[in-house]
Amino acid sequence: MIISNKEINIYIKDSNNTEKLPVVILNNFDKQLKEIIEECDKLKVKDFIAVEITRINWNKEMSPWPIEKIFKNEEDYTGEADKYLEELENEIIPKIENILEKNNKKVKYYIISGYSLAGLFALYTGYNTKKFKKIITASGSMWYPNFEEYIRKNKINPNIDSIYFSLGNSEKLSKNPILKTVEEKTKSIEKYLSTFTKTKYEENEGNHFKNTAERIAKGIKWSLEN
Repeated sequence: MIISNKEINIYIKDSNNTEKLPVVILNNFDKQLKEIIEECDKLKVKDFIAVEITRINWNKEMSPWPIEKIFKNEEDYTGEADKYLEELENEIIPKIENILEKNNKKVKYYIISGYSLAGLFALYTGYNTKKFKKIITASGSMWYPNFEEYIRKNKINPNIDSIYFSLGNSEKLSKNPILKTVEEKTKSIEKYLSTFTKTKYEENEGNHFKNTAERIAKGIKWSLEN
């Protein structure tokens, strides 16, 4: 379905026929819901509802504040995460809830998940809304300029129960001087936030683009269990 010019796909994993289920919001660059669900099945993930959102203007809507592009062939990051978050809360999620109610399902709580820049956005939402109870940032763009400083200067919402971080063990090997800081900053942010809520840092084999669906599924599994 299309909501606010975004493509929305919904999957309900409900082996126990329960009325209330956790809902995982997946802000994805491309359609990947099928692969993520397949990986979740392999990991025997608990029942949940997945809501995949695509057709996102990536560098625009997933970035918290403007920065110049870091690669020649990409667009600048225009910093409109707040605008997209407002759209997500006030337009997209209410319509999703209406659809779920028509299918006799209600929301137990929300998890927000994201990969790469959407992982950055996921963590950013923890400071700007009370909508989400848990956060998954898989290979999140913690390299984003001034983001670690933002994390330390502001208070994360106390309703956040857990945050899952993951990273590929060769992501830090980038030739780009900004991207190569990703492991150091991810570990630093995770350690800092562990004093406020339950966190986990998990390292995977490979670079930024390897086994992306599996990495997200691992985050979903852990979040549903913690």
